[in-house]
Amino acid sequence: MARKASVARANELTGGFASAQKNIVVQFGDKERSTEDLLQVIKADALSKGLKDADFEKVDVYIKPEEHRVFYVVNGDVNGSVEF
Repeated sequence: MARKASVARANELTGGFASAQKNIVVQFGDKERSTEDLLQVIKADALSKGLKDADFEKVDVYIKPEEHRVFYVVNGDVNGSVEF
């Protein structure tokens, strides 16, 4: 029984939704942006503020389409916003 449970847990972690290719697009009005595109713009903005690529440990993103802005916080202390 324990082996069957561990195999099922391993399958959940390595297959199905966990490993499925994902594409997320945020739409508002006549604009749409993929999350990958937004993350690249955020990365460029944060790098322009003096961060190095190796400095990124955690990135929190807040999308506010009604303000046409995407706000972010890197590592809990560097923050900024980019245009949606």
